Amino acid sequence: MAAPTRKRLPLPAPRMAAASTSAPPRWRERAAMAARGAEAEAQALFEAHTAAELRAVERRLRAGIEQKREELRQMVGERYRDLIEAADTIAEMRLSADRLLGAVRGLQRGGAARPSPAAPVRPPAQESFYRAAAQLKLLLEVPEKVWGAVEGGRYLPAARLHLLGAHLRRQLQLETPRARGGPILARFPILLRQVAAASHLRSTILQESKSLLKSQTVSDQAVAEALCAIMLLEDSSPRQALADFLLARKLAIQQLLNQPHHGAGIKAQVCSLMELLTTTLYQAHALFYTVPEGMLQDPALPCGLLFSILESTTGQHPAGRGGVLEEEVKLSSWFRYLPESVVEFQPALRTLAHPISQDYLRDTLQKWIAMCSDDIRAGVSNLLVYVKSMKGLAGIRDAVWELLTSESISQNWEAVCRRLLDKPTCFWEDLLQQLFLDRLQTLTKEGFDSISSSSKQLLTLALQELEVKSSTSALSKHIQFEHNVALFLWSESSSDLPSDAAWVSVANRGQFAKSGLSMKAQALTPCVQSFCSALDSKLKARLDDLLSYLPTDSSAAKEAAPVVQPRSAFDRYADAGTVEGLLRDHCVACIHRVLGCVREELQSAQSLLEGQTDAPSNARLNAVLFMARLCQSLTELCPHLKQCILGQSGSTETALKETRSSKKLGKGKAQEVTPVQAKWQGVKAELLQQSLFAYQIWSSAVTKNLVQCFTRTLLLDTAGSVLATATNWDEIEIQEETESGNSVTSKIRLPVQPSWYVQCLLFSLCQEVNRVGGHTLPKVTLQELLRTCMAEVLAAYEKLVEEKQEKKAGTFPMTQNRALQLLYDLRYLSIILTAKSEEAKTSRIKHDSGIEKVTDFLEGHIDPFDLDVFTPHLNSNLNRLVQRTSVLFGLLTGTENQYTSRSGTLSSQELHNILPLASSQIRFGLLPLSMSSSRKSKSATRSTERVQVPAPVLTRAEDEASRPGSLFRQLVAEEEDTAAPSLFKLGWLSGMTK
Repeated sequence: MAAPTRKRLPLPAPRMAAASTSAPPRWRERAAMAARGAEAEAQALFEAHTAAELRAVERRLRAGIEQKREELRQMVGERYRDLIEAADTIAEMRLSADRLLGAVRGLQRGGAARPSPAAPVRPPAQESFYRAAAQLKLLLEVPEKVWGAVEGGRYLPAARLHLLGAHLRRQLQLETPRARGGPILARFPILLRQVAAASHLRSTILQESKSLLKSQTVSDQAVAEALCAIMLLEDSSPRQALADFLLARKLAIQQLLNQPHHGAGIKAQVCSLMELLTTTLYQAHALFYTVPEGMLQDPALPCGLLFSILESTTGQHPAGRGGVLEEEVKLSSWFRYLPESVVEFQPALRTLAHPISQDYLRDTLQKWIAMCSDDIRAGVSNLLVYVKSMKGLAGIRDAVWELLTSESISQNWEAVCRRLLDKPTCFWEDLLQQLFLDRLQTLTKEGFDSISSSSKQLLTLALQELEVKSSTSALSKHIQFEHNVALFLWSESSSDLPSDAAWVSVANRGQFAKSGLSMKAQALTPCVQSFCSALDSKLKARLDDLLSYLPTDSSAAKEAAPVVQPRSAFDRYADAGTVEGLLRDHCVACIHRVLGCVREELQSAQSLLEGQTDAPSNARLNAVLFMARLCQSLTELCPHLKQCILGQSGSTETALKETRSSKKLGKGKAQEVTPVQAKWQGVKAELLQQSLFAYQIWSSAVTKNLVQCFTRTLLLDTAGSVLATATNWDEIEIQEETESGNSVTSKIRLPVQPSWYVQCLLFSLCQEVNRVGGHTLPKVTLQELLRTCMAEVLAAYEKLVEEKQEKKAGTFPMTQNRALQLLYDLRYLSIILTAKSEEAKTSRIKHDSGIEKVTDFLEGHIDPFDLDVFTPHLNSNLNRLVQRTSVLFGLLTGTENQYTSRSGTLSSQELHNILPLASSQIRFGLLPLSMSSSRKSKSATRSTERVQVPAPVLTRAEDEASRPGSLFRQLVAEEEDTAAPSLFKLGWLSGMTK
C-alpha cells in the first residue's frame, strides 16, 4: 500500500499579521499609550544616567531581546514539528478506518448470500484439539494471574496457581526432553518462554513469602498463608516451616538492630524489638501450637492455624465444586473444554503434615530465644551508647513498660509462655535490665569523672590565684578576703540578711537558703562559697538526672504496688537500690579523687614550708588555709553531696529529726548506724581529717615563725637588749615585823607586765588566729597550736638555761631582777598557752616537768628570803594580769581563763582597775527571755554551780560550752528541755541568726 502524501499546513504568521491589521481602534489606542510610556521611560533614563551607563543599559536590553527571540524560534519550531506529526497520524487513522469499514461490509455481503449450515458434530479428534487449546489458553493466562496475586500480597493463591501451571505443563508434556520437537511447541513457540519463566515465578513467590515473615505488623492469617505457600512450593514439613518462620524473625531482629539510629529513634527501635519478640511468640502459638487431646480450646487463644489452612488447601473437595480455578469456572465459555483433572486440581504435599509436638516446639523456641539474646544484647548495647542521659534511659524503660503492659500484649502473655515455654518469661528482666544498668553505671562514672576533673581544675585555678603575693596591686576583693578573713568578717554587704528576714521565719525558708551573715559567722569566704556552689550545682544536675530513673515517691509506689502488680509487665523500680548504690559509690569515689588532689597540694605545701628557714610565704599559707576551710565546709555548703550518698532517705528533715532524737537520748542507748550512714560519716571524717591536716600545717608554720623571733630576742645576752625588752615594775609597800616586835614598812618592786617580746609573741599569735577567723578554728587545731607554741617557748627557755649554765666569759650575768622577770614571763606564758582540756593532760605533764626545771634554775638566782616575800605578791600580780589580758588574748585562752571566781573581796588599798567578774561565762548580757519559773530555777542553779567550780578544773562539756557561739547552742538546748517559748522561736531575730 502506498504511503499517504504529507500535506504541509500553512504557517499561522500571516493570519496573525492580518489580525493585527484588522485590530479595533481601542487596541491601537493602547499601543499608542504604551509607546508614549516607553518614550517617557527613555527620557527618564537619559536624565538619570551618564552616557556610559546608557550604553551599558542598551547592551543589556539588546542581549535580552536576542535571547527572547531565540527562545521564540525554538518554541515555534518544536510546536510546528508536533503539529506535522499529529497531522500525519490523523491521516493514517482515517485510511485504516476506511479499510476496516470496507472489510466489514464485504463480510456482510458474503454472509447474506451464503445459506446457513446445520450445527456440526465435532469428531473426537476435534474435542481433544479443543481441550488442548483450552489448556494452552489457561497456561498462557496463569503467569498473569500469578503476578497479580503476588502484587496483591496473596501468596498462597499465587503458589496454587503456579502449581496449576506446572500441572498443565505436565499434562501437555511440555517439560519432557522430546517436547521441543513436538507439534505444540512448533505451532506455539511462545510456550518456550512460559516454560523458562516458571522457575522465576517460583523463586519470586518464595522470596516475597519469606520477606512477609519478617514483618511484625501482618496478621496471623497472612503469616500462615505465606508459610503454606512456602511448604507447597518447597514440599517441606511443619517443622521446616517453624524453622523458616524463626529464621525470618531472627533476620528481622538483626535488620532492626542495624537500622540507622538518631537520638529519639532509639526508643522506637527498642520498643519495636520488644514488640517483635512478643509478636513472634504469640504467632508461634497461633500457628504451630495444637491443643492436647481431651482439652478444650480457649476462644481467646487461637492455635493450629497453619494446619487448618493446610488442610483446606490440600484437602479434596466434592465433585463439581472446583479446586484452584473455582472462581474462574463460569467466567468464560472455553473453560468447559478443560479436563476434570485441571478443573478439580488441588496441590498436595508428598508427606503428611503432622502436628509439632509440644516438647519439640518448646526446645526450638528456647534455642531461638537463646540465639537471639546474644544479638539483642550486643545490638541494644550499641544503641544505648547514643543515649547520653539517665532521663533518656528512663524514657526508653518507661516506653517498654507501657508497651508490655498494654492490654493487647499482657492479656494472654502468661498463658502463652506457659504453653510454649513451660515457664513465665519477661524480656525486660532477661535481656534489657542489665544492659540499662551497665549503661547507667557508665553514665554515672563519666558524670562523676567529669565532676572530679572539673573540680580539680577549679581547685588548681583557685590555688594559683591565692598564691599571688598580697603586695601585688589590683587584687580582687575575693582574693583579699582569702588573705585576711577578718576583713571579710567585718565588711558589710547587701546579702548579709535575706530580703525577707523580717517576716519569713526560718521554718518557712528554703532548705538551701543561706544568708551572708551566716557565711561570715562560719568564716566561709566567697572563694570557698563559689567552689562549693559550682560543685553542688554539678552534683544537683547529676542527681536530678538520676532521680528521673528512680520512683518519685517511694511510699506512694509501695502503696500502689499491690494494685498495679497484676497488670504490670515488670517492676520498673526493682533496681532502685542498685542505682542508688551506683550513685553513692561513684560520688564517694569522686570526693576521694578531689581529696587526693587536696592531699597532694597539702603535702607539697608542707614540704616547701618545712624546707624554709626564713619566714613562711603568706601566699602558700593562704592556699593551705583555703583548702582547710574548703574541706571543713564542703558537707554543709554542698547539700546535694549528702543526698547523693544517703539517697532519697538523706533529706534534711530526716537528718534534723535524727539529730534531735540523739540529743534527747543523751547518754542512753546509741542508735544503730546503717551502712549508708556509716559511709556518709566516713566521708565527713575524711574531709575533717584533711581540714585538720591543713590547719596543722598552718599552725606549725605560724608557730615556727613567731617562736623563732621570740627565741632570738630571749637569747640576746646584752645589757641593751635586756633594757629594751624590760617593762615597768610595780612598787609595793609591805610591813614586816622585826625581831624586837616592831613593824617596819618597806617597799619592794615586782614585775606586773610580761616582757615586750612575750607580749609581742602572744599578740602576734592572736593576730594570726584572728586573720584566719579564729572563732571557727577547730578546737583540736587551737589546742595543737597552743601545745606546739608552749613546747617551742619552753625549748627556748631551756636553751637559755643551758647557755647560762655553761658560764661563758663575757656573757651578761643572770641577776635577781632578770630572773624575777623571766620567772614572771614563764608562769604567764604557761597560764595562757596551756590547754585545759582532758586531751592535753599528757602534754601538760611533760610541760610541767620542763617548766619546773626552768623555774628551779631561775629561783636559784633569787634570794630565798626575798622569794618567800615576793611569791604572794607575784601571784597576785599574775592573776590580775591574766584577768586584764583575758579579752585581748581571748582567741587563745577561750573563756575558761577570762573570768575566775574570787575567793575574797578586794581590799580598800587596791587601786588597780580590773574587769568586773561575772558568775556566768558570757561576755555580753543576756537577752530578755520568756521563761517559766522552773526554767529560772534551773538557770539559777546552773549559775551557782558555775560560781562554785573553779576555772582550772572545767569539764569537757563546760569547755565546749565556753567556745564562741555557745550561747546560742545553750539556749537551743534549753528550749528542747522545756516547752516554754523564747525570742529565738518566735521572732525575726531567729531568722537573722541563721
